[in-house]
Amino acid sequence: MHAKKYMDGRRADRIRCSFRGTLTFLHQTADVRVIDISRLGMAIEVFGWLDARSGAVVKIRTHELGLIEATVRWYRAGKMGLQVEESSNTAAQIASYFKHFHKPVVLHVVK
Repeated sequence: MHAKKYMDGRRADRIRCSFRGTLTFLHQTADVRVIDISRLGMAIEVFGWLDARSGAVVKIRTHELGLIEATVRWYRAGKMGLQVEESSNTAAQIASYFKHFHKPVVLHVVK
């Protein structure tokens, strides 16, 4: 059975966000900004350079998520896509972010 895919090919809906953290790969560290997040992963902007390639396991620490482990799916032009295990504690941490930190933007129309 195949998982449902969205129009852009992703398996989970992504929510735009903006919070900072630190990414570690082996003995390299870089400051990052999380730019979107879903229950299965996130896209980040990387400030600096890491030798991580697709398939590498990295650790990201933020105030909002705590310390999580993820797999690099892609890395180009200063941005990186990370995937987390659906059944892992990391997925629970991301769910907690949606419950406690992420506030949807509400627009009010003034007439």
